[in-house]
Amino acid sequence: MCGNPFLMAHSTAETTQHYDAAAPLWRDKMRALGYYDAYLGFLSSPQSSPAEGLSVIDIGAGTAAFAEAWVAIYGPPEEMTLLDPSSAMLKRGQGALRARSVEPTLIQKVLGASVQKSADVALAAHVLEHCDDPLTALKQMRSHLRPRGRLYLVVSKPHWCNVIIWLQWRHRTFAKDEITRLLQTAGFEIERLYSFPSGPPSRTSRGIVAIRPD
Repeated sequence: MCGNPFLMAHSTAETTQHYDAAAPLWRDKMRALGYYDAYLGFLSSPQSSPAEGLSVIDIGAGTAAFAEAWVAIYGPPEEMTLLDPSSAMLKRGQGALRARSVEPTLIQKVLGASVQKSADVALAAHVLEHCDDPLTALKQMRSHLRPRGRLYLVVSKPHWCNVIIWLQWRHRTFAKDEITRLLQTAGFEIERLYSFPSGPPSRTSRGIVAIRPD
């Protein structure tokens, strides 16, 4: 999964070091599993085209696959921010975006840290399932959005494939009703749900677009 598997409410030095160690192979591994292509499909699925001049923040960016997919479809945003606790991941994400003529702002912090950064679009792939309190995490994501801003969220869903992933990452999964209820409780309006059509993402993941109404 291309989000940060250690972006928790209280990140530890040990987990960040583990994630730093995984950084060199992370981007290639996730591409081989089909997650980058899956994000391209999710972001380009039928919808109204985003306005020009948007600012985008990738929360738990990892190697920035989600942000890179956004740029591949819509071109460079007015501003791109990568938020992640791992310096190694941020550097690789920075390199991937520079190859697409985007110079991102890098914030090496965990979700919930004191970060005064708001955007029109928030991207968050496979982050929520590693947070201690998903509702609090969603509220923190909401705080990074301007009114009428959109959250493009990808979360793990119940499937036997996620049992295998759990053995390594100890993540959680969310049934459709649970994740929609959490988003609504956090103050979001659900715009649409997305089912990944093929490959590992179709078995492990669900996409949701949610709007901050005010």
